[in-house]
Amino acid sequence: MYLPKLEQFHKYKEMEEGVFGLFDTPDAIIHAAEKTKEKNYEGFDCLLPYPVHGIDEAMGTPRSGLPWVTFFAGIFGCTIGILFQYLTHAHDWPLNIAGKSLNAWFAYVPIIFELTVFAAGIYTVVALFFLSGLPKANRRILHKDITSHKFALWIPKHAKGYNESEVVSFIKGLGGTEVTVVKSENK
Repeated sequence: MYLPKLEQFHKYKEMEEGVFGLFDTPDAIIHAAEKTKEKNYEGFDCLLPYPVHGIDEAMGTPRSGLPWVTFFAGIFGCTIGILFQYLTHAHDWPLNIAGKSLNAWFAYVPIIFELTVFAAGIYTVVALFFLSGLPKANRRILHKDITSHKFALWIPKHAKGYNESEVVSFIKGLGGTEVTVVKSENK
């Protein structure tokens, strides 16, 4: 049986070689992402310490399929909740309590709700880990300030039109501070 490698599902390869520059504000990184997209660099990324509204549009990143996973997982949980209770009450253990019908669906609502939320949550987390390729061993930390208060624009070596000196001057021209060239550790 053929199983594709996990790397085939990811658009961007691990950060091995390239250039990154730090930015101080969310507006600055959004502006840098827009200009980088206009320059047609492919595979660039923005590393952020917290979510920034509008960065996906600025980068040209397509909408995630994760909401669809959540939706269908919720439908699955809802269906399991309904079927499990109905089959248990109406077929496997049919007890007539206080003259209620064997299909008293309004009594099923709490369990249906809980199974819907549970399935949607669990499958969303699993899909998130799968789609993002987590956990990733031996991740390189480019700069310690990216995790707390700085924003980084990363342009990898495999980007179309990559020229190291041009990329460094491009990021500096966008207002990037501490522009750093990253070389592979494997050499």
